[in-house]
Amino acid sequence: MRLAKWAQTKFEIFSLPLRPQEKTYKMQKIRNIAIIAHVDHGKTTLVDKMLLAGHLFRDNEKTGELIMDNNDLERERGITILAKNVSIDYNGYKINIIDTPGHSDFGGEVERVLNMADGVLLLVDAFEGPMPQTRFVLQKALQIGLKPIVVVNKVDKPNCRPDVVHEAVFDLMYNLNATEEQLDFHTIYGSAKQNWMSEDWNKPTEDIVPLLDAIIEHIPAPPFIEGTPQMLITSLDFSSYVGRIAVGRLHRGILREGMDVNLVKRDGAIVKSRIKELHMFTGLGRTRTTEVRSGDICALVGIEGFEIGDSIADLQNPEPLTPIAIDEPTMSMVFTINNSPFFGKEGKFVTSRHIHDRLVKELDKNLALRVEKNIDSDIWNVFGRGVLHLSVLIETMRREGYELQVGQPQVIFKEIDGKRCEPIEQLTINLPEECSGKIIEMVAMRKGEMLSMEVVNDRIQLEFLIPSRGIIGLRNNVLTASAGEAIMSHRFFEYQPYKGNIEKRSNGSIIAMESGTAFAYAIDKLQDRGRFFIFPQDEIYAGQVVGESAKEGDMVVNVTKSKKLTNMRASGADDKTKLIPPIVFSLEEALEYIKEDEYVELTPSSIRLRKIYLDENERKRMTKK
Repeated sequence: MRLAKWAQTKFEIFSLPLRPQEKTYKMQKIRNIAIIAHVDHGKTTLVDKMLLAGHLFRDNEKTGELIMDNNDLERERGITILAKNVSIDYNGYKINIIDTPGHSDFGGEVERVLNMADGVLLLVDAFEGPMPQTRFVLQKALQIGLKPIVVVNKVDKPNCRPDVVHEAVFDLMYNLNATEEQLDFHTIYGSAKQNWMSEDWNKPTEDIVPLLDAIIEHIPAPPFIEGTPQMLITSLDFSSYVGRIAVGRLHRGILREGMDVNLVKRDGAIVKSRIKELHMFTGLGRTRTTEVRSGDICALVGIEGFEIGDSIADLQNPEPLTPIAIDEPTMSMVFTINNSPFFGKEGKFVTSRHIHDRLVKELDKNLALRVEKNIDSDIWNVFGRGVLHLSVLIETMRREGYELQVGQPQVIFKEIDGKRCEPIEQLTINLPEECSGKIIEMVAMRKGEMLSMEVVNDRIQLEFLIPSRGIIGLRNNVLTASAGEAIMSHRFFEYQPYKGNIEKRSNGSIIAMESGTAFAYAIDKLQDRGRFFIFPQDEIYAGQVVGESAKEGDMVVNVTKSKKLTNMRASGADDKTKLIPPIVFSLEEALEYIKEDEYVELTPSSIRLRKIYLDENERKRMTKK
């Protein structure tokens, strides 16, 4: 029924200046919008409410929350990692919604999907206002020329300041060189959580219909452009039945099932192909169809050997679209096979072939990633946008059953005009006033320069420019100094000349001397030497980092030593062992903690820290070199 309804859609006539081969425009009852915002400003919650407003579910169906964050990692972390699209029907219009990640580490996801949209919903927190990653994603959207609608969300918060935030958004757009048309944006206020939107934040409504009406009224419809077909592949999906599926927006012409087309690669190579199946997005899924017109988002089955950024073009007269330009990576990390004494005990995929195949597979859909294989050894240099970007890949591999080891994150230096330059990030920290002094000093020691200091009610907003090297390991220290109250976010700013040496962790590591089982008796006697990362009865191996020393320099200790029993009667009662709880690292904390001569060993059920050279004598030899 729904397909028949779309086939009968009436098109309104409209004309605009075109290139010679694009003869007539017809407007369609379709709207393509991307939702962009800083992390935690409520994008995915708003998409949930739009899905409910589009009646995608039965009235008695339990849908849960954050419907679009559908993989375990996204739900656990409470963030969106992968961009996803969904469509709803509203008053005879089809609205294609693209939910995007808010972290700048996943900027590659945002850049590739913005090509599918005609407009953006810019979501801003009514208290926090525009944040660094709001700026990052908005800049990309404005450069493409997308029309924004500003949604000031969370106006139900105490101390919210919607009018001030509205002005701040205008200033931000002006600073990002928005056109006059883009600056004349429409603003909606509301609370996605409480399911209402309104033109005036002082007059709450019953639902989010004002937002849907604003999308229909202010976001331009995609024109139907006559001519030979043109489509840019901006995403891919996978099915175990039909293989890889190309997803993108049809820019020009009509695509039909069974049609012969050309696949034009990034390097200009042309491969003849055939569309075996054609799908369009309806609700949370896809529906098979016989024909798709320009302006709609569709999925193609049967295209072999494509990559994101390739074009689908006409068989006789192939005209490719400009490939997606992606920002360069700013950080790299060494990946290698797990060669510790415990390898193969917990994971299914442990060989170099397994890891290589998995990294190559990730390159297909992760545009901001680069992988270089070391010819002489089983080591891969993996380049990405930041620690979070790379750690999500590592965590995903871990959950799939892979065992691997990774080295310390390294920033990527560049030679610009004969000078060695490094990536600089814009850092924003929101924190209570009483601990601002400690944190300013902490950032300054890492070569950070303060840009602004603004008092917002009882909190202070600090802005810095800081080398990417300085951000590695900073989050833990900031949270400790502010008793967990600081909110920290950062985004890549530009490359600047090298800022000089930055002090890293000065405390040494406590290293296990022997393999075996750790005993509470041994750990108790060593507690005054530092803090431990292991529990009693944990299996450990020689060369594993089991704690942090209280002094500089590494310390080798025996934590497998048990109390010797005797049949001689003791003169006094034994002291009861009192152990301080060990430090348990998350994956990001472990990556930021390790030194240059250490690896993080990752298996499906364990995260361990270890020295690259497990043997103590070999470590001493390598330090002398």
